[in-house]
Amino acid sequence: MKSFTVVALALLLGRFALAQQQAFVANPDASEVKMTLKTTREVVNGTFHIQSGSLAFDRSTAKMSGSVVVLASSGKTGNGIRDKKMTKDILEVQQHTAVSFEPKSYAGAIAPSGDSTIQATGIFTLLGTPHEITIPILVHLEGRTATAKAHFVVPYIQWGLKDPSFLFWKADKDVAIDILLNGQLAK
Repeated sequence: MKSFTVVALALLLGRFALAQQQAFVANPDASEVKMTLKTTREVVNGTFHIQSGSLAFDRSTAKMSGSVVVLASSGKTGNGIRDKKMTKDILEVQQHTAVSFEPKSYAGAIAPSGDSTIQATGIFTLLGTPHEITIPILVHLEGRTATAKAHFVVPYIQWGLKDPSFLFWKADKDVAIDILLNGQLAK
C-alpha cells in the first residue's frame, strides 16, 4: 500500500509540474507588429510581418524561453520611397534580415485562463546587436487559444540605427512598437 501511495503522489506531482510549464506558438498570419514614429511633419505608422513566434513559460520558476522573429524587409509605411530607405539604409536588411526578441524571465503571474499582465525581460536583437529590455505583456489564455499584446519603445538611435532626419524633417529618436501575437497553447 505504501508503494501505491508513493506512485500516486509522484504521478500527481508530475502532472502539477507539467501544468506549470506551457508553450505558446504564434500564428504569423494572425499576428502583427506595428510601429509609430513621430516626426515634425507627420506621424509615420507602419507594419512588419512576424516570421515566427513561440514562447514557453514556467509558472513555478518565472523562466521564459523562445523567440519572436520579425522579417526586417517586410516593413511597410504606405510610402514606397520611405520603405526602401528604411529597409536598405536604416534596417540594413542586406546584412540583418531579422529583428528578434528572446525572453529569458518574467515578473508577475500568468493565470491558467483569462488576462494576466507580466513584465518579460529578454534580449531584443536589432542590426545583429543584442539589447536587454523589459517589455510589459498582456497575456490572455482561453482554452488552447492564447493572445499576447505588448507596447514598448525602442531607442533606435541609441541602439545604433541611422537617424532618418534630414533638413527640416526631424524624426523622434524613439519608435513605439505594438505587437499582437495570436496563437495556440501546445498540448
